[in-house]
Amino acid sequence: MIKNESLETPDLRWRGIYHAGGYAVIGMLVIMAAQIIIFSVWPPPDTVEGFFNLFQQNWLLGLLSMDLLYLLNNTVIVLIYLALFFSLRRENEAAMLIGLVLALVGVTAYYASNTCFEMLSLSGQYTAADSEAQRTALLGAGHAMLAVYKGTAFDSYYILNGIALLIFAVVILRSKVFNKATGYWALAAGILMAIPSTAGMVGMVFSLLSLVPWAVFAILAARRFFRFAAGN
Repeated sequence: MIKNESLETPDLRWRGIYHAGGYAVIGMLVIMAAQIIIFSVWPPPDTVEGFFNLFQQNWLLGLLSMDLLYLLNNTVIVLIYLALFFSLRRENEAAMLIGLVLALVGVTAYYASNTCFEMLSLSGQYTAADSEAQRTALLGAGHAMLAVYKGTAFDSYYILNGIALLIFAVVILRSKVFNKATGYWALAAGILMAIPSTAGMVGMVFSLLSLVPWAVFAILAARRFFRFAAGN
């Protein structure tokens, strides 16, 4: 048990949300571990042709290489954000509402950025193409899909979620609902998300480093969610 820690009485009307948020953290950690294993064992291709070939050899691995699990992960994260909002809204409702809206807009932007199923369709057309002109056109379409995959929508998702985390961290640190460690870990994750993973090697390093504070923050938050759900 952490000492010198004050806990405000939760709003028991939202027990279902707290339960969902706690289990969502567990699901998110499982997905995160699966993603790390997949990308370590089967690194994604660097070219459009490589993705097309991968989709034809193993369509599921192709989808996973283009962040199929991340689509599911972001759906799960919405439940975590909702649990945070209802846990902290009485502390600073305006700030929490702004953070929640930014986070949800960011998640929506991510859905628009992911083109894994478009690439699967293009790879089938590329394989079935009977002329060089058709293959060239399909390769061009594939390049466009990869540009969208790593483009404005993805960067918007990344930055907006980082800002939302910073807002949540400030509210947590000023409240008695969560312990201070939870706020500091959220703050660290938000700061490391200031540079999108698409920003070259620096962005990739920041992205990988952000996973550690984000995971610790989520675990600490989940402990609270389950206690709130139990009425403690």
